[in-house]
Amino acid sequence: MNFVKKTDSDILGLIKKEEKRQKEGIELIPSENYASKQVRSVLSSCFVNKYSEGYPNKRYYGGNENVDRVEIMAQERVKKIFKVPFANVQPYSGSPANLAIYIATCKPGDTIMGQSLTAGGHLTHGHNVSATGIFFKTIQYGVKKSIGPKEDLFDFDEIRNLAVKHRPKLIWVGGTAHPLIFNYKKFAEIADEIGAYLASDIAHVAGLIAGGAHPSPAPYVHIITTTTHKTLRGPRGGIIMVTHKGLKKDLDLPKKINSAVFPGLQGGPHDNQTAAIATALFEAQQPAFRKYAIQIVKNSKALAKTLIEGKLPLIAGRSENHLILVDLTTTLGAGGGIFAQKALDMVGLTLNKNTVPNELSSPFYPSGIRLGTPASTTRGMKEKEMKSIGKMIVDIVKMLKPYKLPEDKNKRKDYIKNFEKEFEKNHKVKEIRQQVKKIALRFPIP
Repeated sequence: MNFVKKTDSDILGLIKKEEKRQKEGIELIPSENYASKQVRSVLSSCFVNKYSEGYPNKRYYGGNENVDRVEIMAQERVKKIFKVPFANVQPYSGSPANLAIYIATCKPGDTIMGQSLTAGGHLTHGHNVSATGIFFKTIQYGVKKSIGPKEDLFDFDEIRNLAVKHRPKLIWVGGTAHPLIFNYKKFAEIADEIGAYLASDIAHVAGLIAGGAHPSPAPYVHIITTTTHKTLRGPRGGIIMVTHKGLKKDLDLPKKINSAVFPGLQGGPHDNQTAAIATALFEAQQPAFRKYAIQIVKNSKALAKTLIEGKLPLIAGRSENHLILVDLTTTLGAGGGIFAQKALDMVGLTLNKNTVPNELSSPFYPSGIRLGTPASTTRGMKEKEMKSIGKMIVDIVKMLKPYKLPEDKNKRKDYIKNFEKEFEKNHKVKEIRQQVKKIALRFPIP
């Protein structure tokens, strides 16, 4: 950073501020994590200088002998960890990886099926504002309104009826705000019945699968996609895998996916990113990573228990993975998630507002919050810290009860600004902020 200080002090200042924010706060966004120093070092290595359109041993430029070896190494590590016969490690991130699946398996206008956004799905699973919802006919499935303590959120009879009626060519399983383990077998039965491709988006749980803390979809699905920066704890990137079942369905599927990624969607891969992904995969193969993945789930369950004890309603009433989704509709009213996110950010507990099943508001002003334990677990926090964090969240939410999102949309911005000014002055907020800082500084960031 000394060189940056001499040449670009403006950027250095912002880096320092961000370091301070991360060190003194606790990251609870379930899709964020801390890459190791080793991963970050490789990410800024000289591989950032190379251009390598194409694939190993089939490049458009020369000088790629080392890049080829790096990419092959990353592919082989993916195949070993996830027990698959094919891997493409070039996607710039998760969304392009998912879009490549459409190009490889469908034609514009084909019918696809995915979990709706408000029910915990992802934009790229067919939401109408995404390219996947614009260029394809999408059928969205949801979750049950209420379930028992050990029940699944999905109504598989309803999902099957939708699939049989609309005959999608591609079905997605996997979400971005789903607190339970996915029953890949039941989704496979539905997809197999109608002859559809079944793709599993494991972006959120890839690290849990690698560490043995979540079942793998590999025996049941044809295609797997993931990001590399969430529970897998790598740089920001994407991976596409074809399973043995996928090869049986279509022997040319790997070729189709390779062509969809390049030249279909991307130019040259980010070779420094590929190298850093390979490093993260090396770390994921170590015994310590297995302990880490197991601890993530333990922490999530402990945090969920504390929130429930504080009378905060959880979607599904529990967490089985790394993620918790809190429905604040009955506590703060429709759209209350915006107040919770902003208030918790003030005390250094960073999470995100999120839609909930049967959402009464909108994605901009949703009624829930989404939080998780990957980043805090990376720092070494355990059940004891989760209990403390959970109690502080409960305390903050209780303080928010006087605030309600105006029904008049024109009044919302001013109301929220006034709320922020007022809430920041509360002595209890300042007190909790110091408690968060005290905990955070005990657990260094890698």
